[in-house]
Amino acid sequence: MASDPEQPALSSLGKSSGEIGDEQQPLLNGVRNSDNNYSVAAAILPFLFPALGGLLYGYDIGATSCATISVESATSSGVSWYNLSSVDIGLITSGSLYGALIGSVLAFNVADFLGRRKELMSSALFYLVGAIVTAVAPTLPIMVIGRVVFGIGIGLAMHAAPMYIAETAPCQIRGQLISLKEFFIVLGMVGGYGIGSLLVDVFAGWRYIYSASIPLAIVMGIGMWWLPASPRWILLRAIQGKGNMQDLKETAIHCMCRLRGPALQDIVPAQVDEILAELSFVGEEKEATIGEMFRGKCSKALVIGAGLVLFQQITGQPSVLYYAASIFQSAGFSAASDATRVSILLGVLKLIMTGVAVLVVDRLGRRPLLLGGVSGIVISLFLLGSYYLFLDNVWVIAVVALLLYVGCYQLSFGPIGWLMISEIFPLRLRGRGLSIAVLVNFGANALVTFAFSPLKALLGAGVLFYAFGVIAVISLGFIFFVVPETKGLTLEEIEANCL
Repeated sequence: MASDPEQPALSSLGKSSGEIGDEQQPLLNGVRNSDNNYSVAAAILPFLFPALGGLLYGYDIGATSCATISVESATSSGVSWYNLSSVDIGLITSGSLYGALIGSVLAFNVADFLGRRKELMSSALFYLVGAIVTAVAPTLPIMVIGRVVFGIGIGLAMHAAPMYIAETAPCQIRGQLISLKEFFIVLGMVGGYGIGSLLVDVFAGWRYIYSASIPLAIVMGIGMWWLPASPRWILLRAIQGKGNMQDLKETAIHCMCRLRGPALQDIVPAQVDEILAELSFVGEEKEATIGEMFRGKCSKALVIGAGLVLFQQITGQPSVLYYAASIFQSAGFSAASDATRVSILLGVLKLIMTGVAVLVVDRLGRRPLLLGGVSGIVISLFLLGSYYLFLDNVWVIAVVALLLYVGCYQLSFGPIGWLMISEIFPLRLRGRGLSIAVLVNFGANALVTFAFSPLKALLGAGVLFYAFGVIAVISLGFIFFVVPETKGLTLEEIEANCL
């Protein structure tokens, strides 16, 4: 193992030119053996089954917008309690968000004990139970309980899926695979809008809309039961003395062989030895304490991760989409009279731009996509503010700004935020660190959603979009000075070189 004088210098948060990612030096002995060889085919299923958790999350967003229309219908809801108040609709809509917050808190306490695989199996179970309870609910309170249970599954899945994919994927395609999870979320949203629009006028259609997620939850649960545990999580337990070192090492080798495929089994023992050496090199043998979350490397990782997901929400993403239908209507598009069609249109744009991010993230890197995408967000927000204050007769500005915002968000904050929080935390603190980041994400989402209407009434839409634009400018500075480049680095090299 390299001695202390040979340890790579730790970079400060003030790096602004992406030097860290450009070096991409091996962590130990000048040689990197891990992941030089990998099979794309073998990486598909270890990505696919965790990503179904994101698909179900996206489906819930799209489906609920149609299900609430169905359940309020006097003729087709199929229930006697269809005359719902705005508070009732709010509970149905946001019930999964409350559940996601609960799931994030649960993840903080049980993630490192359960491991990534069992946490995803638990998520699938919550998804299944929540979908069933919601679909068969005889009363509104039971329906809301089902929504909260489903939301707990969202919180666990959004916490564990990025970790599992990051810890099992070859580093050369890690960025693509984690960004592809965001693609699955958007795909789920489009699917939810599409299925919802088909079933919204069917008698008791909301029950069928929510039932559609049941098969996916079952497939996700069976798939995660079949997949192996994360080898890095097993090796972490080994070096922390939570089991027999040799037995855990053999288990990690077995899991890595399944993840890498039969063609690469001969090099797996060397990969496992290298990961063990790197984990010892960066000090992972010491068991994490809660206090460490706010000191040293993890405090830097927490600033990066929580900062990204906070800016992801407070730059106005829910608010911009709120105005989508009215903007299209002002442009004279007939589809604007149907909010569902507008949502599908924007969902397709999201899919396309997320696909672009997936294709280029491991070639261009994380920082260029963040800096370029957020710059576009800044421009779009100031254009929207100007439209509502000065240019309300120039509808083309509003349409261009809306499409620019959605496209740039899906190139930057959308996929890269989730990617960075899955990479940046040290392994022994990754479970708790990522749970805090996910909690910040859902908490900020709730705050922006709930504060939007009173702020709009107080300030007006134009001033509010200008305020979001100022926040986006601040986020650009945060990305430029604080967020490191992690392209092409193993997780252990990220911990040593970027924190």
